[in-house]
Amino acid sequence: MSEAPVLHLIVCAAPPAQRIGELAELLTDDGWRVCLIATPTAATWLDRDALAARTGHPVRVQWRRPGDPEPHPPADAAAVVPATFNTLNKWAAGASDTLALGVLNELLGAGLPIHVFPRVNAALSAHPAYAPNLRRLREAGVVVHGGDVLRAPDEMTPSRWAVVVDALRSARRPTRDPDER
Repeated sequence: MSEAPVLHLIVCAAPPAQRIGELAELLTDDGWRVCLIATPTAATWLDRDALAARTGHPVRVQWRRPGDPEPHPPADAAAVVPATFNTLNKWAAGASDTLALGVLNELLGAGLPIHVFPRVNAALSAHPAYAPNLRRLREAGVVVHGGDVLRAPDEMTPSRWAVVVDALRSARRPTRDPDER
């Protein structure tokens, strides 16, 4: 029996995070096993119990203690939705001061497909550190999606999320036998 590929969905604190359950559902319907990892601030915006019930996996925010089992299966791919200025700049610098950043750094080092959907306002986008840091992530193999994919939460319709789902199809590997891990 084969299992669906695993997507680690990293959620940062920007308005689309408030409707991330809709994206998780669409991704699940599209054949992913979704495991959510939230930044500490984003976690305060989410109904973590409802998301865990929807995905079948706990929403992770904190590091696990030594000896505790890993609550998520290994990732086949990752997506950062929405990706904030803070997370993108810290990640490009190699910081791992949150679980979300630590996971992103490990996945980048493992060479897994990672897609990023920034939600950064115009003033922060003009900051001199931002463009070079996006370039650094791209050079490391991260797919950084441009444009206005992530709008305000009241504009995040299923068709807007479909842009994310469609982009992640390219990262999905064929299903495999769970004994192959």
